[in-house]
Amino acid sequence: MASKPLANEAELLAKIAQGDHYAFTILYKHYHGFVNAFGKKLTYSADLSGEIVQDIFLKIWLDRERLVEIENFGGYLNRLVRNKSFDLLRKIAQDAKSTHFMATRMTESDESTLRQIDFKDTEKLLHEVVSQLPAQQRLAYELCHVQGMKYEDVAKEMNVTPETVHSHMKRALKKIREHFRKNALAYPALFAVLFK
Repeated sequence: MASKPLANEAELLAKIAQGDHYAFTILYKHYHGFVNAFGKKLTYSADLSGEIVQDIFLKIWLDRERLVEIENFGGYLNRLVRNKSFDLLRKIAQDAKSTHFMATRMTESDESTLRQIDFKDTEKLLHEVVSQLPAQQRLAYELCHVQGMKYEDVAKEMNVTPETVHSHMKRALKKIREHFRKNALAYPALFAVLFK
């Protein structure tokens, strides 16, 4: 994924390296849409992509003296977005593991209560998203994940190929993960389920 460079990019970068705010504004206006879209593509999150835009352009401004050394700014920006996206996803996964670790250190009574609440919340969210899946995806999910059938058996049941079942499952699980991700602030322990 790349964005078309500005016509006078090297000159603009040199000005930014010297602290030119106007040149930085031009660079920001040109590239912020690309950074936002690429961040969203990598994280599946509009909130995270907004954070990525802020962090990337703050980093560019704070390290502006180094801009004159960059020969391919598009490639440099691409790498920054990838690294930041993966750093954020890793941090979310680590936070989820920490939450899970802390939960395991609670007393048995607290843990049992928390498990019941988390299970109900998880079940509620899962039911919400599964009920919104297209009919074929919902059927494939229920046969594979609820009834525990193999793809080959599900394919026979649905009168489709195993590859089609795999495709339905891939799309269904993506939608389920996105739904859980959107609701992670309301139910933090759900992230432990998604990323453990």
